[in-house]
Amino acid sequence: MGTHVGESAGALDALWYEPRDESSPEHDAATAIPHVIAWNLTRRCNLACAHCYISAGSWHAQDEELGTNECRRVIDQILETSPSPLLILSGGEPLVREDLEDIARYATAGGATVVVGTNGTGLTDDRISSLMRAGVQGVALSIDSLDARYHDRFRHGEGALEDTLAAVDRLGEHGLDFLVQFTITKGNRDELDAIVAFADEKGAVCVNVYFLVETGRGEGMHGLGPDGNDEVLRRLTELQREYRGRVMIRSKCQPQLMRHVYERDAESPLLHYRTRCPCGVQYCRITPDGKVTPCPYMPEVAGDLGARSFGEIWRESKVFKLLREGDVGGKCGRCEYRAICGGCRARAHAIDGDFLAEDPDCAYEPAVGVATPVRPARAITYGDAPTSRLAWDAEAEARLAAIPSFVRGVVAGRVEKYASEAGYERVTLDVMREVRETMPVDFSKKVPFFARGRRGAQTRRH
Repeated sequence: MGTHVGESAGALDALWYEPRDESSPEHDAATAIPHVIAWNLTRRCNLACAHCYISAGSWHAQDEELGTNECRRVIDQILETSPSPLLILSGGEPLVREDLEDIARYATAGGATVVVGTNGTGLTDDRISSLMRAGVQGVALSIDSLDARYHDRFRHGEGALEDTLAAVDRLGEHGLDFLVQFTITKGNRDELDAIVAFADEKGAVCVNVYFLVETGRGEGMHGLGPDGNDEVLRRLTELQREYRGRVMIRSKCQPQLMRHVYERDAESPLLHYRTRCPCGVQYCRITPDGKVTPCPYMPEVAGDLGARSFGEIWRESKVFKLLREGDVGGKCGRCEYRAICGGCRARAHAIDGDFLAEDPDCAYEPAVGVATPVRPARAITYGDAPTSRLAWDAEAEARLAAIPSFVRGVVAGRVEKYASEAGYERVTLDVMREVRETMPVDFSKKVPFFARGRRGAQTRRH
């Protein structure tokens, strides 16, 4: 579940996650780091959405999921492997877990940045306050239509949209960052512009437009098809330009957006970063019962946390090694956009049973033969460690260290660039504040959660 803006705020051009380029085989277990972990804490849910990849619903039992102490054990193992990851606590519906705040608090105290993915129907004022006290820094809300008839039918819950829209207003009142998750289908594709305008008006930091992957309950559904996807991606290219500096707009499970941006928007901040599918490279998923998979939409099990530690699975799994070192096949493997797109690995797996196959939902046909890959104009990648050219005060270093690892190097680079151009010899908190003030007006008031650090985070004592 992801930021923002033009050159003046280049350090914050992130999303829920932004992977580095892993298109070449030298990125093995030694260089791959799990910067982002999506954790399905439960299959229980008050809704039964038509496309749910985990087939969640009210009929699932609590004993199908890891208990609180088991979750703490897994968190310790994650932090040993990646000291400051972005941890996305999702479901099912994670709000049904009474220990959600305990899990979030434990992870935050250890150094993780914690966000929650929810359908939003249970976000009362008390629950939002409780999540914030536990250290949760952002919420991803699912809104598939502004028409209650469509949204409620799609999510199988009467009154669901009304409750979720009320939660949007509450989040704004409490000052908790949120982003909108929109799954595009044949039935709601005409609402894309309206959803983006709504998110902008309500102060969302991002709109993630999801394209269907035929897995879970979505296995019997059909997406827009290659041509339909391409049409939507062209519009997304326009929207991400129109709303730049106000709300970030991205595609999910459809990295083909990068081809359109490359061809039609040379000034897009998306081109500053490498955006291939991160599955098993800098991103993975944990299921409610403790299985590790490359992503939520790919059920291929890399390992069982009941038998092996998270670090062992991350470093040694054959599934992850193939994703990091294997050659992508078909037209994806020879396409000139393979370094910035590469196709969706989960969709290849869902349709062809091979996560290294070509993405069958792509309309683009590359020329015969293996083309020279297109590369981003700037070699900045999320997940890179900061490279300091200036001295940093202790307070500034502490603020930088509190920023999630996946974007820390980018933030440091932007801060040092500003400091050098302004004639500063050291980076201080005042310099970092000045960088914040140079951002577009909408973000000069509040830095999104993934770039502002964890206020009040404590170091856990074992």
